[in-house]
Formats: sequence, structure tokens, C-alpha cells
Amino acid sequence: MNTEHTPILISAAASIPSFPIGEPEETDTDTRLLDAAHQAICGKFPRMHSFLVVRNGRLIYEKYYNNYHPASLNDLRSATKSFMSILTGIAISRGEMQELDHPVWNQICKFAPNRPDPLWSNITLRQLLTMTSGLYWQTGSKLGEKFIHRFHRSRSWAKFILRLPVQEDLLGKFIYRSPDSHMLSILLTEHTGISAFEYARFHLFGPLGIQHAGWSACSEGHTTGHIGLSLTSRDMAKFGLMCLRGGTWEDRCIVPGAWLQESWTPRSQPYYSYGRYGYQWWTDTEKGVDFIYAHGHGGQQIILIPVIGCRGRIYSRQ
Repeated sequence: MNTEHTPILISAAASIPSFPIGEPEETDTDTRLLDAAHQAICGKFPRMHSFLVVRNGRLIYEKYYNNYHPASLNDLRSATKSFMSILTGIAISRGEMQELDHPVWNQICKFAPNRPDPLWSNITLRQLLTMTSGLYWQTGSKLGEKFIHRFHRSRSWAKFILRLPVQEDLLGKFIYRSPDSHMLSILLTEHTGISAFEYARFHLFGPLGIQHAGWSACSEGHTTGHIGLSLTSRDMAKFGLMCLRGGTWEDRCIVPGAWLQESWTPRSQPYYSYGRYGYQWWTDTEKGVDFIYAHGHGGQQIILIPVIGCRGRIYSRQ
């Protein structure tokens, strides 16, 4: 892969993404509750960047803080993982990636160090998506990953991952593990011949009209699969709305609705206060309300609240 031609940023100067605007009252939303949320943010979250609410397809509330504005890019941190899930679903639907339960070894063995763990040959795409690969890793109750900085400092991220031992007793059991997500990016490139960011430009960002974005790459040229995506708040909300609409945007199917339902099906036991994990998405319940969300360190969140019989709601906050 030629890293000299790997893009890390697409941008339109002073780009402010368009979004259909509405008033809270038009969607039977109590403005007082939204204003109360805004006041709570001002009092309790001094580092907040933005708070957006979309309901019935329209942006009904939008606030920015700390000199951020509609054209500002936000570092999504681990919310990037949910975008990798969508890209994987798109590639599978296009016949460009392998079946979920097929071992991934043949696509990545060229990166392997000498004497890799023999159990690596058993790991499947589904296990990487659900973080049930069994790779040796340690993660705390606040999703702090003990070895993440060592991973990021390594000369070859692919080799670092492939050096990790596979714990047979943990195969099929969920542990929050960022290397699994980065391996999804490596696999996407091995199957398609282009970086995950390039693939997103063609098959996700382009159809959504996202023109202002950044996504970091490791030294080997692979788009970082677990972190590194930067988007405006409106484009984060646009992505969430597309998902809430069953994977369609302007009458175009971007990702199959069946993939979204698979992605949002809980596949782990409750994990501390974060809920349950699916395919790189979290699901949880708060005060009787079920929701799905992409989550990144520091509070980068895209929260989807599907409602039977209507179009649901989206909250985007950074």
C-alpha cells in the first residue's frame, strides 16, 4: 500500500454542513427541557463542544460552546468504531468482504511475526466486530486500555496486534479491545485495495454530502480503525439520522437496514455503566428508554433513540 497517497483530510473552506432546520414545537418537543439540558451543560460540562438534537428528520436544537461552531471538526475518539462497523457492512453488502464467520487469517497473515499464536487462525470477522477475539488485553471499568499507548508507539500496528496471544478460554467473550477495531480497517483495505478513509469517501461520506472530514492513519498507511475520525457536529448528526432511517439517505440505500439491526443486537453482557455491545455500537436503557449509541472517550456521542411508529430522535454531543 502506498502511504504517500493516503489522504487524511477532505475539506471545503469554511464548510458549514446544511441540515433541515425545524422548531422544537413543530415536533411536539418541550423547548424548556432542551433549555434545561443546555443550562446543565453550561454548569456541569465546561469542556463541551456542542449539543445537537434532531427529531423527525429536522435539527431542532443546536448549541456550541468554547468557541466551537458548525464548521468545527470534532475528534470522535472511539466513536470512530461505529463508523468502521458501517463501512464493514457496506463492504459485505457489496460482496467486497468475506462472510462474518470465515476466519480472517489468510487476509492478514502477511503482517504476522514469526511464530504467531496458532489460535489466530480461528479468529473471524464477527469476533473482531464484537470484540470477542480472545486476544490478550486489559481494559478497566472506564474503558481505559492498559496497553493502548504501547500499541500506538509500536513501529507496526499490524504486527503488534498479531503478536498478541489468543486466550482460548476468552474466545467468544467480550472484552473492550481497540486492536480488534483497527484490524477491521486493515481487513477492509486488504479486501478493497484502498484505505478505510478512501472507502468512506466513496460509499459513505460522498452519499451523505460530507465534505469536511479528517481521519488519521498509522505509519503503515492504514486508516486508524478505532480512533482518529474528525467530523463536524452536524455531519455526526447526519450520520446518525441515516442510521435511524434504516441506512437510507435521500432515497438511496447506503447500508442495508438488516446490517444495522445486526449491529445493534446486544452480543455481550452489561459492561459496567456502558450497556451491552453489538458490532462496534453500544446499546442501553435509561429510565425505560432504549437507545443505541456510538461512544468516544471524553463524551463524544451519537445517541439514537428509535421510536416505533415515528422517526425517532438523535442526540449528538461532543
